[in-house]
Amino acid sequence: MESQLALIEQSFSSRYSGHVREALDELPDGFIITDPSLCGHPIVFASRGFLKMCGYSREEVIGQNARIFQGPGTNRRSVMEIREAIREERTVQLNLLNYRKDGTPFWMLFHMNPVFSKEDGRAIHFVAVQVPLSERGRHRSYNSGANFCEDIMFGSCRREVCSDSAREVDCASEINNSVLDSDNAGANVEEPCEANEYEKRRATSAIDNIISILTHYSELTGRLVCRRKCCYYGTSLGSSITISLGRIKQSFVLTDMHLPDMPIVYASDFFLKLTGYSRHEVLGRNCRFLSGMDTDPLTLFHIKESIHNERHCTVRILNYRKDGSSFWNLLHISPVRSASGKNAYFVGVQIEEGTFNNREQGGLSAEMRHRSTVGAVRVALRTLSMGAGSSGSQ
Repeated sequence: MESQLALIEQSFSSRYSGHVREALDELPDGFIITDPSLCGHPIVFASRGFLKMCGYSREEVIGQNARIFQGPGTNRRSVMEIREAIREERTVQLNLLNYRKDGTPFWMLFHMNPVFSKEDGRAIHFVAVQVPLSERGRHRSYNSGANFCEDIMFGSCRREVCSDSAREVDCASEINNSVLDSDNAGANVEEPCEANEYEKRRATSAIDNIISILTHYSELTGRLVCRRKCCYYGTSLGSSITISLGRIKQSFVLTDMHLPDMPIVYASDFFLKLTGYSRHEVLGRNCRFLSGMDTDPLTLFHIKESIHNERHCTVRILNYRKDGSSFWNLLHISPVRSASGKNAYFVGVQIEEGTFNNREQGGLSAEMRHRSTVGAVRVALRTLSMGAGSSGSQ
């Protein structure tokens, strides 16, 4: 636990200068900042406005995953949309039902934006702004012909945020008996509360202000951040190496061990076909983006340990395509040495379980295909090693 808290502290202290937290706390908005590179994608900052809105203390929130604010009535499709946005490192805005510490639900406009490192293009943080939906917006939806269960939740939403105490009493009395008769009424409601244009502009403005502060305080440390990915990978390999790697008829990626978070610097056409991603969506990202909600953490830990010890391993892991569909991946990873004799890259070879046919592959087993691909990559990279040795750095 102490090591995790130290990493959370470092998430800010290594990137931004001294008083960034104080500057962020001066903003009136409710928002959190999370770090996708840390185990469990924890919250590393929570604003005063957010804590007041949810009823938690900062100590109760920092280090937790944002799923602690979800409950039985939270729309699962909305949760999956947020997870997809995180995996694809893009902005998302939607209406979401969350829960306060005391268990009461409230509707909000959820607006999330990634923050990228200018050094290597990694998504280092996600900023998530939460704007409570207004009484007026909920009142429109309440009278729009929703079903009985939705009416209950609308009343509940209004009761939680209503600033007029008299109306709050009226709202509560209207729905009190219905709520008592249906403990799970909120669980069947699908986003009945809609954000108005003012609330959407407020969320966008809050994101702009937060990222502006992060950008300013990153400039003071020289480790600049930006709101859009601005770095691309693969060019350092050289065109001749890329052509050689392109001749390998197998799904695989190449990651650079010497760059932060070991980003992908090459992805084969077969890998793109298998996962459904385009090349620009893959380069610069860590391979963990293929993992999902049902991926075994122990398998991920085994991979992490093998990488840390710079040794090969083979695992069966549940991965996810861009469209959200899952597949069992017979994954083999292996280090690749540079001309100096030190490991410089990791090769990750993927074979989808259930589509493999020995006869179609010339009688090669999955293990032999793994080894053959790694060997071909090593041969292709020898040209890069020799070129670096003869021509020097550019």
